[in-house]
Order: sequence, then C-alpha cells, then structure tokens
Amino acid sequence: MAKEIGRIGHFRYGGHLYEEFLPELRGIRGIQTYKEMSENDDMVGAILFAIEMLIRQCEFTVEPGGDAEADKKAAEFVEGCMDDMEQSWTDTISEIISFLTYGWSWHEIVYKRRKGRTRNPITNSKYDDGLIGWQKLPIRSQDTLWEWEFDEKTDELVGMIQSPPPYYGQIHIPKKKSLHFVTKSRKNNPEGRSILRNAYRAWYFKKRVQEIEGIGLERDLAGFPVLKAPEGLDLWDREDPDMVDALANSEAIVKGIRQDSRAGLVLPFGWELELLSSGNRKTFDTNQIIERYDKRIASTVLADFVLLGQDAVGSFALSSDKTRIFGLAMGTFLDVICETFNNQGIPRLIDINGDAFKDITDYPRMVHGDIEDRNLEQFATFLEKMVGSGIIVPDEELEDYVRQEGKLPERLGERPPQEEINAQLGGREDDGSGDEAEDEADAAEAEKAKKELGR
Repeated sequence: MAKEIGRIGHFRYGGHLYEEFLPELRGIRGIQTYKEMSENDDMVGAILFAIEMLIRQCEFTVEPGGDAEADKKAAEFVEGCMDDMEQSWTDTISEIISFLTYGWSWHEIVYKRRKGRTRNPITNSKYDDGLIGWQKLPIRSQDTLWEWEFDEKTDELVGMIQSPPPYYGQIHIPKKKSLHFVTKSRKNNPEGRSILRNAYRAWYFKKRVQEIEGIGLERDLAGFPVLKAPEGLDLWDREDPDMVDALANSEAIVKGIRQDSRAGLVLPFGWELELLSSGNRKTFDTNQIIERYDKRIASTVLADFVLLGQDAVGSFALSSDKTRIFGLAMGTFLDVICETFNNQGIPRLIDINGDAFKDITDYPRMVHGDIEDRNLEQFATFLEKMVGSGIIVPDEELEDYVRQEGKLPERLGERPPQEEINAQLGGREDDGSGDEAEDEADAAEAEKAKKELGR
C-alpha cells in the first residue's frame, strides 16, 4: 500500500529536460538568452538591480528550534557559520539570487574544521571550538550545466553534472552536498522558471524595434544610396564573370556608405552615386512602441513602479501601493532562500557535528527581516490607537520593539515598575474641587516626574 505507483511525468531525455516549449529558452540556449536579457537590456537590468539591492540589504537571522539552552547555542552556531565563510554573506546572497534570472541556482557546500586563525583555508576560522562549519557556498554556474542526474525509479533529482571551463571535464555534484534554489516547483523541475520568462516576448520585439530604429536613423542621416552604372553596362548578366564581380562590388559600396570620419567615395568615369532623402516622416512612433514593451517587461515582475514619474504622471499613493506589492513578491523569494537553508543546509550542518547538538529540540531556522523600512508615521498612529483604547499595554518588550523599528538607541537600565511611577507622582487623584489651575500644575509636575524616571 505504501509503494509509489505513478510517475511525475518529466518531459526529458536522459538528463536533459524539454518542459520549455520554446527551443530558444531551453537548456543552455535559454541560459544564454536570459543572460543577454539581464546584461544587455536597460529595463531588465534596472529591475534586477533593484531586486538585488533590496535583497542584499535584508537581514538574515537564525531562530532557535526550542527554548532550551542547547537550542540557543545551536542557533548561535549557525549564525556564526554564516559570518565565518571565505566569501561574505552578502556576496553569497548575491550569487544565490541568480536563481531569479535563470530559474535555478546550484551551490556546493564546502565544510571546514574550525581551529581558529590558521593559514590553512579548510581550518581557518574566527572560532577555535573544533566544530565543523561552512568554509564557503560557491555557485556552480548555470552555463556549466551538462545534464541533471535523476533516480530512474522515482524521478527524484540525485545531482548535477557540470562541464566547467577551462578543461570541460564532467564533474558530478551530489544533491546531498549542495543547496539547490528554484523559483517555482512544477513537476519537480530542477530548472524552475525564470522570472524573466513572461517578459521574453516583449523583450524580443523591443530588441528588434531598436535595431530597426538604429538602422533607420543611420539611413536618415546618410540618405538612401543609389548607384547608377554607366550606360550599356549590364550588371545583371550572370554569364559574364566581370559583370558578376562588378555587381558584387557595387552592392558592397552601397551597403558600406556611412556618415563618419572616413566618409567619401571615388568612382570611375560613368558611374553616378545619389543619396535620396527619406523625408523624415514615420508611420509609427518607435518611442511609444519601445515604451509599451518596457511597461510590459516591468509588469511581468510587478516592478512597473520604476516607470512612475517618467511620464509626469503617478501619485504618491500609487507609488506606495506598487512598491508594497513588489516588496511582497520579493519577500516570497526571500522565503525560498530561507526554506532552502532550513531544509537542505542547516540540518546537514547540525547533523555533521554529531553529538555537539544532540540535545536540541529541533533544528534552528533561518528567517529574514523586512524588505523595506516600516512607515513610522503609520506605525506610530497604530500604536497610539492600540494603547489609547487599552488593547495593548506598554511594557519593556514593546518599548524594545519600537526602538528597534525606529532605529533608536537601546534603553539604559530597567524600566521602573508602575507602582514606583505612581508613588513618584504622589498618587494624586481628582478631588472634584474643580480648581483648573491646580489640576494643570499637578499635570505638569506629573509629566516632569515621568521624564525624570525615564532617564
């Protein structure tokens, strides 16, 4: 009854997948296409730059798997490993988020024995506790993929086989020694799905419109060249080798005319060259066409906020809504990074250290902070309403949280108990005398006492 009967249904041959129906986006051709999109298109580059800067500044922390002291030590150990690698944590994150561009990212886990400051990279560490930590998490570049290795009985991914330069030998990297990030899980496809996939069509047409626009601009500046042969010279006589050569040379002259520092042409007697003007009137406005495709590219990844203000339109509220939606999408990708570490990286790191963390309740978990700063004005209004209505009672934990969100300095010392505050205020109550001046004086004195206690 427990035996698996069905199959996932990978559309693959050997270790090569054919789930993508467009050949130009499949396998190594797809990787090259996405690389061109990310590095050669201004709109795609701006979007990916915004994503990288937002994710790089995000804070990653590790939470204990329980309340025991062993759980806290395990969480501190994992955080120490994140900050004890050859490559900085932010640079490692920068490599990891390449899975957004290509749909997947593969990182080999390289361990080391922590023996303090040594000259050996596999033992050099900030710590000398003898535990096994991460030496580095280097990427195995997407364009070095040779094929995927699957279990033929279960369709489960076993590892990656790469063929990296400069020697291009085949190297097998098992999954159990790796971190595998994917944007989307569909049929357990290890190649995921690039966030640029839906932008490909708009990018394809935009690229060609720009090429045609460049050619048209050049022809407008130089004119449309027309070369007239001398009367009686039959350039279309394919039987005469001289005429064939003359036609080829004429076509090369016409195609090679440019308005640059080497502009000029010497013709034999009888030949005439004219440059016809195009009239500088277009049926289509290429600016509007390219802007339309830019909007579609940005909309596919919810990043159309980068276009606000370029057309002198768009309110602050609209900008805030769009950036909030974009931030939610980025938060989902951060969840993918944390879940991959929690499922693949951290459990192996804890288990490889054997009895050092045998008493933990559960494995530590990596979590991420907010992708953008909190709106403090809205946050203050919310707190004021909650405290004023009595739903929230201020305490030390709330004060620490507010200071953290507002990037304020930590409080000094313990907060005095409420009874001491009341005693310092004199315990005065309203006696109903109606003396407004006395009440105002009491209120001023109470406020002064609160400030003195808060110091």
